[in-house]
Amino acid sequence: MTIDRRRALALFGLGGASAAGEAMAATPRAVFDGRVAFKHGAASGDPLDDRVILWTRATAEATTAPIALRWDVATDPAFKTIVRQGQVTAVAARDYTAKVDVTGLKPATDYFYRFRHVKNGKPAGKAVTGRTRTLPKGPTRDVVLAAVSCSLYPNGYFNAYDAIAKLARVDAVLHLGDYIYEYGAGPDDYGMNAPTAKSRVPDPPREIVSLDDYRRRHALYKTDPALQAAHARAPWILVWDDHETANDSWIGGAENHQPATEGDWVKRKAAAIKAYYEWMPIREPAAGTLPEAAWRRFQFGDVATLLMTETRLTARSHQLDYGHDLTLKDGAPDFAAFAAKLKDPDRRMMGQGQEQWLAREVDASVKTGTAWQVLGNQVVMARVAAPNLKTVMGDQAYGALLAKLPANVAKLVEQSRALSAVDTPGNLDAWDGYPADRERVYDIFKAGKARPIVLSGDSHAFWANELWDDAGTTRVAAEFGVTAVTSPGYGDYLPGAPVDAAFVARNKEVKFTDQLAKGYLLLTLEHGKATGELIAVSTILDTTYETRVLKRFVVTPGDAGGVKALAEG
Repeated sequence: MTIDRRRALALFGLGGASAAGEAMAATPRAVFDGRVAFKHGAASGDPLDDRVILWTRATAEATTAPIALRWDVATDPAFKTIVRQGQVTAVAARDYTAKVDVTGLKPATDYFYRFRHVKNGKPAGKAVTGRTRTLPKGPTRDVVLAAVSCSLYPNGYFNAYDAIAKLARVDAVLHLGDYIYEYGAGPDDYGMNAPTAKSRVPDPPREIVSLDDYRRRHALYKTDPALQAAHARAPWILVWDDHETANDSWIGGAENHQPATEGDWVKRKAAAIKAYYEWMPIREPAAGTLPEAAWRRFQFGDVATLLMTETRLTARSHQLDYGHDLTLKDGAPDFAAFAAKLKDPDRRMMGQGQEQWLAREVDASVKTGTAWQVLGNQVVMARVAAPNLKTVMGDQAYGALLAKLPANVAKLVEQSRALSAVDTPGNLDAWDGYPADRERVYDIFKAGKARPIVLSGDSHAFWANELWDDAGTTRVAAEFGVTAVTSPGYGDYLPGAPVDAAFVARNKEVKFTDQLAKGYLLLTLEHGKATGELIAVSTILDTTYETRVLKRFVVTPGDAGGVKALAEG
C-alpha cells in the first residue's frame, strides 16, 4: 500500500480537508502575528455523509497580511477527542473569510469545531466554536429540518434564528433565499419605517452594488447574535433568491438594477456571487462550472433526497408585468393575449441543463427506494390567484377597509380584486409567471413516480399547498411555503383584514396560509409521513419572544408517486 501525504496525515488524525480546502490552506511566507478576533462567528454547511464545510472570518486591524488559522473537529464540546485538524489561511482576496471542506467524517454524527488564530506557529487567543452534523447513510428512521427565508435587517430582530438555535434537535437548516437585502438606509428604503430600524441600520447605508458593498452587508448580518447562534447550532444548506443580488433578478438584469446609474449587471452579479461564496458555508463551485449553477443534491439516508434548485441567475426569463405586458383590446384589458404570453413554453425558470439534472436525480432517488424527494426552491410553486377581499368581507366592510388604508395600499387592494376576477396569477415573479416550466417540473415528478415535497421561500407568508398538474387530474406534490424571518408580508399592510381566508377561498391549491406571522418551518420526514410544523414567533420588535406551532400538517405519500393527502394533523 502506498501512503501518500494525505493518507499519512489521516493516520495521525490530521488534515481531513478536501483538495479545495488544502488549496485555500496553503501557508504564505509571512502571516499576521497581531491580535485577531472572530466577530462574525463560525458556521458549517453543505454536509454530506462523510464531510462538511466549516467557515469563519478573521478580523484584525491595520493589516493586509494573511492570517493563519488552526481548525479542529472533535466529537465532544470540550475538544478532548479531536478527530480532524489542520490549518487554513484567511487572505484579503477573500475578505479574510476562511473555508475548509473537512473529509473523513462518520455518517449521522454530531461534531464540534473551532477556529483559533495561529501566532508564532501556535494556536493563540480565544477560539470561535460551533456544532455540526453529517448526513445519515443507509437505513434512517427520520430527519428533522428547519427552513427559513427572507431576513430584512432593519425590519426586526431575528428571533426565528434564535429559536432554531435553541431546538433540541435539528439535523440541518435550509435557507431558501433573501439571506441579505440590497437596499440602503434612506427614510424611504425598504424596512426603514420599522420601529427597530434606528438600532438596525444597514451598512453601507446605501444600496449595495460593488464587491465591497456586498461584503459589508454580509458582514453586518453575521454580527447579529441570533444569526450567529443558528449558524453555530447546525449545518446550513443555502440557496440564493433575488435580494442577494437585486430585487426580482433574472438572467439579464433585475427590477432593482438601473444600468445608467449602477453600471453593468454582469459585473454587479459577479460581485454579489463572489461575496456570497466568501461569506457563506457553501461548497465552492466545481472547476469549469459557472458559480451561478448552484443546484446541488443532499442524501439523507433512505428517507429523503434534498434537491436545491437555482431559479434566478442561470436561465430565468424576464418577468412579465401587468403594467407593460397587459395590453388593451377595444378599450379593455386583453387578458387572453396576456395569457398567451404567460404560457409561452420558451419562458424559463430553469434551464435545460438543470431540468435534465433534476430528472436524473429524481429518477435515481425513487429507484433507490428513498421515501421523499424534497425540492429546496426559492419561490411559491402553487397556483395562487389574487385574493378578493370584497367577496369575503362584503361591500360595507370592504369599503370601510379601503377608507382606512393609505392611498397606495388601497390602490393595490383594488387591483388585486380586479385580477381575482380573471384566471391570472397574483405574483408573476413566482412559478405562476412560468406555467410551462412548472409543468415540465411536474412531468419530471410524474415520470419518476416521485413523492415530492416542495419547500418555498420569498413570499413572506406561511403556506400549505397541494400542487396539481395542469389538467387538474393528478395531485403531484405537497408544498410548504416558509414565511419571513422579518420581512413584511401581505398581512402587515392590511391589519385585521381576512386576507388568509380570501386566499383560501379563491385558490383550490391553497389549504392554509398566514400572511402575517413570522417564524420558520420545522419539517420531520419519516418513511410513512412528513410533518410540517409552521412555527411562529410572537414578535420581531423585541428580543424577548415566545414561539408557538401555528399549524401542523401531515403529508402521506401516494402508492405510485405523488402525495395521497395534505391534512391538518
